[in-house]
Amino acid sequence: MNPIVVVGEGGHSKVIQDIIFAVGGYQIIAILDDKYKDVYNRDGVLYGPISVVLSIINRDRNTKLIIAIGNNQVRAEIVKRIGVDNKKFATLIHPSAIISPSARIGEGTVIMPNCVVNANAEIGKHVIINTGAIVEHDNRIGDYAHISPNATLTGNVAVGEGTHIGASATIIPGIKVGKWSVIGAGSTVIRDIPDFKKAVGCPTRLLD
Repeated sequence: MNPIVVVGEGGHSKVIQDIIFAVGGYQIIAILDDKYKDVYNRDGVLYGPISVVLSIINRDRNTKLIIAIGNNQVRAEIVKRIGVDNKKFATLIHPSAIISPSARIGEGTVIMPNCVVNANAEIGKHVIINTGAIVEHDNRIGDYAHISPNATLTGNVAVGEGTHIGASATIIPGIKVGKWSVIGAGSTVIRDIPDFKKAVGCPTRLLD
């Protein structure tokens, strides 16, 4: 069993822990969150603040990390704060997900149950592909993005760094969504969305 450290202990972390158990081959040795001020051991698992992460992973070079935080900005900040090589991060793919052999998936990314990732899709680092999402052929998804449950990204869609695609949103082929933007739940995106924008509706309209 390979040791793994889970950073974050909210609702999203519960799902990540379930995926770790489903994947197999990992043993959770620590759950770290800044809600803890002190370090303690419970049932063989270490709990404590994020600041102790380096001391834990330095004990065993085989130890992996996963950032179990749904907020894209916070996830990015914690990766920067920890400051380790991305190869230290696990990539977790639920056994029920369907992944094309030609898809490329970055370190620290989590692909949840019943997702589909099709041919030549490229998914960056520390991305969340949430339950039941569909990432079609030739998609490009930037680091720290979050594709919410049941969202559908059709062919040749580009999603920028840190962007959040809301639950059940649909993006038609060839669309580009800029970095750190938000697409509202249930929206239909039929035109390109600039960086740092919010868009909602069917079809989408910009909110700012």
